[in-house]
Amino acid sequence: RTTQRSVASSGLKTICQSAACPNLGHCFERGTASFLILGDTCTRNCRFCNVATGTPEKPDPEEPKRLAETIIEMGLKYVVITSVTRDDLTDGGAEHFGKCVEEIRNLSPGTRVEILVPDFKGCEAIALDIIERVSIDIFNHNLEKVPRLYSKVRPGANYTGSVDLLERIAKQRPE
Repeated sequence: RTTQRSVASSGLKTICQSAACPNLGHCFERGTASFLILGDTCTRNCRFCNVATGTPEKPDPEEPKRLAETIIEMGLKYVVITSVTRDDLTDGGAEHFGKCVEEIRNLSPGTRVEILVPDFKGCEAIALDIIERVSIDIFNHNLEKVPRLYSKVRPGANYTGSVDLLERIAKQRPE
């Protein structure tokens, strides 16, 4: 099955599709995709991103299992899991990230897992406690712009907060 069919039949989303990435066809042809969890509606309106903004649906409790099963079906050895920003959730979606990683580890223990997380604004400590409990291979968080442009391009985000998040995880998980 093709990547596009596997993703569609599982009811999963990819950031590639939701953000209208111009490289989508190339990646799908190569059997790669970055999975988007927690829906495809973001609670922020960043100017660099093409993901829809608004009021997202509640997290799907079946998504972690569907994600892990799709990873097995596709024979993936390395996955990237990202999400929209979920300022509406008390933990910013960290628990859902944790459940996704745990399910992948249960069903496909040999798959390497990278998580590309939002900034968890206001709930960083809770998020990092949850992430500390799961076995990830790579923790990733984007710094899209230089500090002086951050507030213009990423309203609601904070450059220093993002740097602090990366420093805190580096101290918790130096490997």
